[in-house]
Amino acid sequence: MYIAITRQHLGDNFRGSVRDFVRYLDKENEGKAPAMHELYFNQNENDIDAQQVITEIDANTAKLKKREPKFYSLVVSPSQRELKHIGNDAEKLRQYTREVMKAYAASFYRDQEVTVKDILYFAKLERERTYSEKDREVKENQASASKILDLQHQIRAIKEGRETGDVTKLQEMIKTLEAGAPHKQQGKRIVPGMAKEGDQSHIHIIVSRMDVTNSHSLSPGSKFRTSETILHGQTVKQGFDRDQFYRAAEKTFDAQFGYRRNYVETYHARNLLDKDPKRFFSALLGLPTNEQQAARQLLFKAGIKVPTIPVNSAQLAYKALMQLRKGIGKAMESGSIGI
Repeated sequence: MYIAITRQHLGDNFRGSVRDFVRYLDKENEGKAPAMHELYFNQNENDIDAQQVITEIDANTAKLKKREPKFYSLVVSPSQRELKHIGNDAEKLRQYTREVMKAYAASFYRDQEVTVKDILYFAKLERERTYSEKDREVKENQASASKILDLQHQIRAIKEGRETGDVTKLQEMIKTLEAGAPHKQQGKRIVPGMAKEGDQSHIHIIVSRMDVTNSHSLSPGSKFRTSETILHGQTVKQGFDRDQFYRAAEKTFDAQFGYRRNYVETYHARNLLDKDPKRFFSALLGLPTNEQQAARQLLFKAGIKVPTIPVNSAQLAYKALMQLRKGIGKAMESGSIGI
């Protein structure tokens, strides 16, 4: 399970209103009949239209300064293994999202308990993901892509009379490069923007910065970690516990759907990899044989080879660990494995 929390962009895009972001999220509805549109939902309702989302989020911004985010975006991205486990069932994903938002509310550190009833949010299911520059497949295809682009420029120059050469020969070279690209999908080289195969369902959630009463700020931003401060001579709790939220979201999925999570799919493993790669690798090698084999298979499917750590050279061992960390980190970002 991969969950990302992002604040509203305050640059030229998405300034002020949530309208542009809602329009972006409606991309999968383009060209479809209204009856086929995927609409928004919240804790209690389904089939909420985009205009209601815009109206309610934009109206819920009291006390916020011009340069403060008015809303946050959450993306809940189950791995393909998790999606397979629940049959890629849209209704189960909606049910899970509602439980996730209970965990989200409970992760605020406040003197008065925050519950999901205090949160103003709207969620939307999307069924497609596209490849980006961050994906391993795109990066490993880049050498072929660069050569193909150079050849295409040469062909254009020849056709415009700026250079001389054999266009047919260059086109054959392009075909050879296309066929030899490391990663293809349905016979075509994988490029940014290409839709990914398989189950790709995920949830986008728009959460208002203010609570439903439009009187209290509830920010999950990374700079608002759990802490206590003195206000008017009294100790006040503030902040949002991201670790608690991520762990709770993971445990909720497992309990709700009876999912048996492998070690490399856990938030604990991801956290350990970030902070102490050596302990991560030791824990991986210390798993029972069947779990270790399953972990290696998951990593292999994500394009990650677990290295043999040299014992006679600390420098080589460190290098091997860093390569493992880099590979798993890229796979996490692209959603290849469910950490």
